[in-house]
Amino acid sequence: MTASEPGVPSAAARAAAGSAGAADPCAPVGLSEVADLLILGAGPAGCAAALRALQLRPDARVVLMDAADFPRDKACGDGIAPHGLDVLRALGVSDAVAGYRSVDRMRLRTPGGAEVATPCRRANHVVPRTVFDARLVAAARARGAVLLRRRARSVVAGGSVDEPVVVVNGDLRARVVVGADGANSTTRRALGIGPNPPEALAIAVRGYADAPHTSGPPEQLIEMTDEGWPAYAWSFPIGDGRANIGYGMLRSKLAALHGDAAGRTVLHGTLARMLPDQPAHPGTLRAHHLPLSTWRPRQPDGPVLLAGDAASLINPLTGEGIYYALLSGSLAGAAAVTATPARAGAAYRKALDRELGRHLRHTALLAGLAGRRRTLMDSAVRAARHRTELYDNLVEIGLGRGTIPTASVARLALRKLALPG
Repeated sequence: MTASEPGVPSAAARAAAGSAGAADPCAPVGLSEVADLLILGAGPAGCAAALRALQLRPDARVVLMDAADFPRDKACGDGIAPHGLDVLRALGVSDAVAGYRSVDRMRLRTPGGAEVATPCRRANHVVPRTVFDARLVAAARARGAVLLRRRARSVVAGGSVDEPVVVVNGDLRARVVVGADGANSTTRRALGIGPNPPEALAIAVRGYADAPHTSGPPEQLIEMTDEGWPAYAWSFPIGDGRANIGYGMLRSKLAALHGDAAGRTVLHGTLARMLPDQPAHPGTLRAHHLPLSTWRPRQPDGPVLLAGDAASLINPLTGEGIYYALLSGSLAGAAAVTATPARAGAAYRKALDRELGRHLRHTALLAGLAGRRRTLMDSAVRAARHRTELYDNLVEIGLGRGTIPTASVARLALRKLALPG
């Protein structure tokens, strides 16, 4: 990047270029320019931040920075819960899952033999991240965001207390930076926040396989296993003849059970054993880490925000993270352009706690109980077979922002305290 490269275009220029279909997908940021918002990572969290910021301030200079060239693959279960689509509709994006058939049935199996397969109150979708993320990037660019292809290597907050400026990679400057750069976030390390400990870090392997042949309606499968509990395999039909398959477990359990054995060998072998009728297509198996929300760093005050996986926003019960990414990204984008840079972090922290705080506390409580007493999950699934409202609540807690009924919170908390260890 040289000093002769153009700077961030004005909102009018961006809109004109977008309408003419001539916008440069990797337009660089001039060294003399200060972006209003620089977002590191152009996945769901980053794109939601850009979309919300520009929805509130169409004239804002918003830059998305990512090392990848879109479309690109991303290891994930590809499940899009309806709650995430609610966020996207509020952001003005209504076609993120267009062309993909909804799936309104989910089958849960526990190691103790409990099983439930009930239509969900609201249908899910399964969309490969190569498609889903590229659509979100296109929507953000159409709104006026600039996409810069670069890897974030350093994030340094500078300037004065009243006028902070964040410098990225030594030459990119912004009033506010949103770190939406995933489980291995550079932004998070720059804030002095370490990675999740192994007991709050899951590792999963994802692949693609032929969808199972069935005469009934398509359904998502989650099959839990005693080995390394809590752990499970999944099979999510995409609708094009394929299914997204995978297996995940806690990093601490992988180390405890298998010692120095190669993690990839263990994950691949367990997945093949649990889904023997769905061998992964060659070359599609990829592993990834999931930092669970049972260990969330406190969002600091100031102009550097964390969203999505970078903020450890992964549901510890299900591994779901796209809804959290979209919601947290949207809240971060709003704080970035409505609060002063010095207050952006505090404003975002309060908004996140207001929207998800109670839910996150309840999922942490349930995860702690289920992880130490597997029979709790057996009982819940057996009960859900006969009580639709309980099944719906389990789905809301696992995929959305559901909470434990007030009458049950104290009882469950006491039960957790009574457990050994």
